Amino acid sequence: MTSRSSSAPTTSAGLGGPTPIPAAGSTRRTIHPNHDWPDRFSTQDALHAYFREVADHYGLWDHIRLGVALEEARYDERAGLWRCRLTSAEAGEETLAVNAVISAVGQLNRPKIPAIPGQDRFAGAQMHSATWRDDVALAGREIAVIGAGASAFQLIPEVATLARRLTIFQRSAPWVAPTPDYHMPVGEGQRWLFKALPFYADWYRFWLFWTMTEGTMPALKVDPDWAADDGSISAANQRIRSALIEKMREQVGDRTDLLPKILPTTPFGGKRTLRDNGRWIETLKRDNVDLVTEPIAEITPGAVVTRDGVAHPAQVIIYGTGFEAARFLEPAKIFGRNGIELTALWNGDPSAYLGVTVPGFPNFFCVYGPNTNLVAQGSIVFFSECAVRYIIGALDLLGERGAVAMEPKAEIADAYNARVDAENQTMAWGLPGVTNWYKSESGRVSQNWPFPLAEYWRLTRAPNPDDFVFQPLAAEAPA
Repeated sequence: MTSRSSSAPTTSAGLGGPTPIPAAGSTRRTIHPNHDWPDRFSTQDALHAYFREVADHYGLWDHIRLGVALEEARYDERAGLWRCRLTSAEAGEETLAVNAVISAVGQLNRPKIPAIPGQDRFAGAQMHSATWRDDVALAGREIAVIGAGASAFQLIPEVATLARRLTIFQRSAPWVAPTPDYHMPVGEGQRWLFKALPFYADWYRFWLFWTMTEGTMPALKVDPDWAADDGSISAANQRIRSALIEKMREQVGDRTDLLPKILPTTPFGGKRTLRDNGRWIETLKRDNVDLVTEPIAEITPGAVVTRDGVAHPAQVIIYGTGFEAARFLEPAKIFGRNGIELTALWNGDPSAYLGVTVPGFPNFFCVYGPNTNLVAQGSIVFFSECAVRYIIGALDLLGERGAVAMEPKAEIADAYNARVDAENQTMAWGLPGVTNWYKSESGRVSQNWPFPLAEYWRLTRAPNPDDFVFQPLAAEAPA
């Protein structure tokens, strides 16, 4: 691991206070570009193949253990180490002492299945979209999909082609953004540009991010002087809202019975907007598909029953109901200083300095942590890259300082989170009455980043030593 330049850094005041900017030539950049993506919006297989290729290329398999669960990690203040308890089918229970713990589980890893009376009595198969069961036959069967958010939105068109009857239970209608190239391949000409034209790939990535940030973000901010009864929050928001509704009307055609069910009642940007090339509404118009907006009352052995008393027959139930985003570390237990457990401390309302570090939890870092989810500012992958760079900088800083551990100052973290909270309240997703997975149980937006993408990039270029408390390295730290 190379160290950063020892020359004095310049600073740039910002959201979290002065942030050191590495001297020229000192910023580490690891690149493993892929200029052969087959589709404009990558499929699971393509992404998985890329991840495996990276692991092969850099010899990462020697440093990866699969099928191992972290049960708990406890910080040993005297030794300055994290003592981790692991379990696996191969080795059973074991302990591991490490200098740092990095959580890369992200916000969306614990499936959320709503408690519905009668679930345990259902005679058929049940599964969550994130824990898919290949052993469950779908062809020719009566299938119920509970949920119409991003996960359900992706699987429903495929399931509809297999099912004898597909019933979709929708709590609220999503905004759908027309994306004609959603399933289009990347052209050979553009692939050639990615490979042959210097910096074209970097420029293209920047263009994608910047047009989204500058083009859409202003429409997601609440205009306090705006007065309209159509659910919009500003003039720009209303223009986008009107254009999207017009496109939905056009796609529905003579199936006007669908309009009351598919037109969102929340402001544009209040929930995740879904990309579509027309296939969503075409699926809803199929003869074997029913869209139900009546709330679910219970599940019986062979049906999902809504509050109006209608029993909708089902042999398979698929939950497209999202994730426990505010409890993303569960079931692992992370114990910091004084034996304080992190999930209990957060109590369903997670927060972290820059979404990465937490006061009282030395050398504990998060990737895709609290308040680093994006609505319209670019890519979560880019944010994760920023977080990883910041974490590597922190580990470098420990070595440069001869310290055993570091943690953010509570007052620095509190001031940062106060600014993030205040800005989130001015955005469409933070409005009172708007329900979404971005909000914790308290109503606070604990997931989203409300500022431009470039601001997070700037703030995470390098850790500011003044933001942290360092634990000196003991002369003889116990093993």
